[in-house]
Amino acid sequence: MSTPPEFSEEELAALEAEMDRITVDDVLLQTVVSLINLGARKAGLGGPEGPQPQGPPADLEQTRQAIEGARALVPLLESRHGDKLGPIREALSQLQMAYVRVSGQAPGGEGEGEPQGAPPASEPGGQGGQGGAGPAQQSGRLWVPGQ
Repeated sequence: MSTPPEFSEEELAALEAEMDRITVDDVLLQTVVSLINLGARKAGLGGPEGPQPQGPPADLEQTRQAIEGARALVPLLESRHGDKLGPIREALSQLQMAYVRVSGQAPGGEGEGEPQGAPPASEPGGQGGQGGAGPAQQSGRLWVPGQ
C-alpha cells in the first residue's frame, strides 16, 4: 500500500489557494474541451501532425462516448457562459460530423443498420408521439444528418 504524499506548509497553502480560485465552471469547461480533443483523437483525426492514416484504427465507441459526454455538459454552462460557447459548440459539431463520416451513423446510433440518407429512427425513451424527435432535436440544437 502506498503512503500519501507529504506536503510542506507552502505547498498546502498553494493547493488551498488554487482550490479557492477554481470554479466548477472552470472544471466543466476544461472537461468539455478535453472530451472534444480526446474524441477527435479516438476518431482517428490525428494528433499534432494531423490525420494519421497509418495510426491506430478509430475507436468509434470512445468517440461516441466523448460526444455524448460533451453534449451532456454544455447545457450546464449555457446559463452563465452561453455567449462564449460558440467555439466549443463548433468543435463539437465538427466532431459529430467526423463521427458520421467515419462510422456512417449519428452518435446516438440512429443510423445503425439503416442505409445512408434514410431518416433517423425515433429517439430512445418513447418520444414516438412527437414525430420521433426528442427534446434536443425539437429545440433545433441537435444536429441530425439529413435534416
